[in-house]
Amino acid sequence: MSASKDRFTPSQRSAVMRAVKGAGTGPERTVRALVWGLGGRYRLNRGDLPGKPDIVLPGRRLALFVHGCFWHGHSCVRGDRPPAANADYWRAKIARNRARDEAARTALQELGWRVEIVWECELKDLSRLRERLGSILAA
Repeated sequence: MSASKDRFTPSQRSAVMRAVKGAGTGPERTVRALVWGLGGRYRLNRGDLPGKPDIVLPGRRLALFVHGCFWHGHSCVRGDRPPAANADYWRAKIARNRARDEAARTALQELGWRVEIVWECELKDLSRLRERLGSILAA
């Protein structure tokens, strides 16, 4: 398959990609507020753990990752819609992200950590997400 032409010049694409945040995103802040409201006390982005989880609850040995549906290839509407422009690049990029995610999950589990992923699309129903997080914290 041939890749579609990117609508941005290489320098413009680089600027767009630099603007994408890696930590402290809106979805992460929302999940942190829910976890805190449920009594969870956490640390952020622990670099000493595989995958540098977004939210870590050390006393519960729980690592939470907050994943963007597009960036991590979720099976929801947004994650299942690869861009038409530069499609080969994006397929490879998302595949690398998924492989890295799985390696981090496996490594954390081997160290005795519970690992949960909160998908960006789950933030559309905060009451349901609050229930899910409550169940995770209670376990």
